[in-house]
Amino acid sequence: MGQIVPHATLPAQAPAGALAAAGDAHQVLTFTLGGELFAIGILNVKEIIEYGQVTEIPMMPGFIRGVINLRGAVVPVIDLSARFGGAQSTVGKRTCIVIVEAPTGEDGLRHDIGVVVDAVSEVLDIPAGDVEPPPAFGARLRTDFIAGMGRVAGRFVIILDVAKVLSVDELALLSSLDGAPAQASHATHDA
Repeated sequence: MGQIVPHATLPAQAPAGALAAAGDAHQVLTFTLGGELFAIGILNVKEIIEYGQVTEIPMMPGFIRGVINLRGAVVPVIDLSARFGGAQSTVGKRTCIVIVEAPTGEDGLRHDIGVVVDAVSEVLDIPAGDVEPPPAFGARLRTDFIAGMGRVAGRFVIILDVAKVLSVDELALLSSLDGAPAQASHATHDA
């Protein structure tokens, strides 16, 4: 069977197409979001925690729920549904936060980011032969967010490219753009 590669030896940011050529099988964590089944590589997952106290931060984009205290560390929490252009997720009994290690850029460092999902399903091994490249069009989310489409039990699982979906640089840029109009409108009201 496939060999487990220690996390430290993985490249900081593998190209999106690398998923399909990586080896025998892809071990992924599957979860639901808005009725769709998604997956992320299990090596990116640090832990899964119950949805709890999230501290909101003013003037952040709608897809940033806030931050949590994870054993003394401040961890930002992203609402994937809102990140993909939909409405914010409704918190239910099975809602949880998946703590993911996301690459921060060319320096190879990784940053913990919490991701709100409707429910975690299971860990699956998807054979490389059952992973198709992302569609060129027609997906409800940006195609560069998709690392591949895994066939599981007669349906497709959208395998996300964590480096693109949780790009720290892009999230920071979006935060600054979203905050700029709010700051400008406050300045107008103060005058």
